[in-house]
Amino acid sequence: MNEDERPLYVRIADELRARIVSGELPAGAKLPSIPEITRLFHVADGTARDAVRALVAEGLAVARPGSGTYVKARPELRRLVRAWYRGGRKGSPFAGEMEAQGRRASWEYDSRTVQAPPEIRQRLSLPEPEGDAVDVLRTDYVFQADDEPVMLSTSWEPLELTRGTDVVMPEEGPHAGRGVADRLLAIGHPVDDWSETVGARVATGEECAKLGRAAGSVVLTIERVYESRQRPVETADIVVPADLFLLVYGGRMGSR
Repeated sequence: MNEDERPLYVRIADELRARIVSGELPAGAKLPSIPEITRLFHVADGTARDAVRALVAEGLAVARPGSGTYVKARPELRRLVRAWYRGGRKGSPFAGEMEAQGRRASWEYDSRTVQAPPEIRQRLSLPEPEGDAVDVLRTDYVFQADDEPVMLSTSWEPLELTRGTDVVMPEEGPHAGRGVADRLLAIGHPVDDWSETVGARVATGEECAKLGRAAGSVVLTIERVYESRQRPVETADIVVPADLFLLVYGGRMGSR
């Protein structure tokens, strides 16, 4: 599509965005006012407002009533270390990582028994379901650092392994909140292998709402599978804002 065919407000937003990315308009700088944009680009007030709204929706700017619209400070990218248990760290991996960063970890969760959907059955190597029988425990998490939501996770664990044990509910009982590896070790299933597939995409509306991000925000996705003695024992879908974290992977040579 010819660039000139794009809506005027899109072209104006692109130019202002380029100034922000280049540093010409640094964090805290005031964007041109609506009257200034109308003069600079020879457009109507409505077009100027739509351009500014687009930048606000992207999270690049913040509107302050009675003052104007300002370039939003970009959050500092922090390292998010994966596969913590290989380093001997015990307890909740997320809590341990946040503690190492000097931040306070907390999380909200919702656990319920369900029948695993086809993709999850494949990841966990589960047989075909028997009627409507439930066979996994699903737990949805919203993880927070200093009360700011920073990560979402949906975890599935086979009930065949955990039903009737002290660890069937991840956030209840004597092993509550200790993380998958510690909990499964407690019932004789040591996590000895893992895989993670990383991707990136635009967040869904629900994800943006839970993470407090603007519509259209980009997130990193992690599809995780834990194994014990070559058997899948847990899988999870993890979502983190791309502008908050750098994912860090590592391990000792010969550790697999």
